[in-house]
Amino acid sequence: MSLLATRQASQDEPLRDASDYLRLVLTARVYDVARRTELQHATVLSEQLGHDILLKREDTQPVSSFKLRGAYNRISRLSPEVLARGIITASAGNHAQGVAWSAAKLGIPAVIVVPETAPQVKVAATRRFGGPTVQVIKAGDSYSDAYGHAVRLQSERGMTFIPAFDDADVIAGQGTVAMEILSEHQGPIDAIFVPIGGGSLAAGIATYVKALRPDIRVVGVQTQDSCAMARSIDAGHRLELSDVGLFSDGTAVKLVGEETFRLCKAYLDEVILVDTDEVCRAIKDIYQDTRRFVEPAGALAVAGARRYAARHVADAHPAKLTLVAIVSGANLNIDRIRFIAERAAVGESREALFAVSIPEERGSFLHFCELVGNRNVTEFNYRMDSHDRARIFVGVEIDEPAEEAALAAVFEAAGFAVVGLGNDELSTQHIRHMVGGRSAAAHDERLFRFAFPERPGALMRFLRSMSPSWNISLFHYRNQGADYSSTLVGIQAGAGDDRELTCFLDRLGYPYREETDNPAYRLFLR
Repeated sequence: MSLLATRQASQDEPLRDASDYLRLVLTARVYDVARRTELQHATVLSEQLGHDILLKREDTQPVSSFKLRGAYNRISRLSPEVLARGIITASAGNHAQGVAWSAAKLGIPAVIVVPETAPQVKVAATRRFGGPTVQVIKAGDSYSDAYGHAVRLQSERGMTFIPAFDDADVIAGQGTVAMEILSEHQGPIDAIFVPIGGGSLAAGIATYVKALRPDIRVVGVQTQDSCAMARSIDAGHRLELSDVGLFSDGTAVKLVGEETFRLCKAYLDEVILVDTDEVCRAIKDIYQDTRRFVEPAGALAVAGARRYAARHVADAHPAKLTLVAIVSGANLNIDRIRFIAERAAVGESREALFAVSIPEERGSFLHFCELVGNRNVTEFNYRMDSHDRARIFVGVEIDEPAEEAALAAVFEAAGFAVVGLGNDELSTQHIRHMVGGRSAAAHDERLFRFAFPERPGALMRFLRSMSPSWNISLFHYRNQGADYSSTLVGIQAGAGDDRELTCFLDRLGYPYREETDNPAYRLFLR
């Protein structure tokens, strides 16, 4: 095992193994700013998986992330003369907040470089935590880009660089998470799951745990499109990725640290890779147990634990496991929640997506809706395509994956052509939002926006109340998770049917507004 290069911290002796880090963790200075976080039993998730799942709630730190621990431990060991000259760092967001909080606590100047892609919620929090002595600069598209810019500024300004992960004191500060886990839960633990970006949290936890409880597996978790540590371990040396996925922005690191790589390679038992849908499902899992939305990086460990538990079942191991997952951060932009909710349904295999072609004849749309029955419809896009054919994009909530094939068979038995789209990324991300357009066959169309009540039978009541001489030429519905959903409907009614149509709308009792003269409708749909 290679020796650690000369340390930037106060000790000069090279570090060789877990016992050296055990000493650093036990003497780490973190509790001036950080708190001992709860190890919470995840009741709902434990029932779902059939194992005991414990959540280490680092999302409840003052900066909503574990990063405060390592940042303060590193900064607090600098001399007063060095602190007076100021500090500088680079971060995708959470380390930045930890440095800003620490700088404000110590009353020192700081420069923090964040990527252009850093979530605004993290950038705003960094400025708020740091106050007037902290300058935030944006540069590049990833942590690695921001790091390069920060290094250049460091040489110009003579400040001390505070690494986000590749430093023994930072690693030791993060390792205090493991110290708390083992002190809070002294019973059996089968595995601890740790998210990996640059690797300081994984390195700190793995070295501490293996020094005291080598029987516990320590499992790193990364996304499939930001897996620099996993690929480096497989290769036996550090590999730099040409690009990284940004959904889990807190772990979007192209090149892991030298020391974090050395420690993770030596002490991690494995690294599990998960996809976006699994992360979104994990965010939902955490919310169900904590009533708190966490960021994607904060849910990585839970996604890994879920995959590990499924593998345990597949390998026919009946024993009940005790699994600990680090909930590492909660700095989530609120505008991501809708995307997360949609992808969580896909990750749970609870939403089936279909493209269905039906004859453009009166009664076909009603017949199709009858086949769907009382199932919860998550999305419904219908647009008249021609005089003889219409296409429907529909999302239906299901309880288990087998229901998707069964429902497709029902549509096919009725003579409707159907294509399953649940595993198609293009459809999941884009096509579902783009169905529609102009239709030459939609003459005499009038457009109405309704507030449909979210209850079984609302759509069937609407369809069965319509005059049989009218035709639906457009229908767009999305489940909003509320008591009412905004639904757009195009109705072809004759020129002399105005009075009858008005009576139908009033009798129906659903709040509505006519949008036939809306400029957007005339530009894109008519």
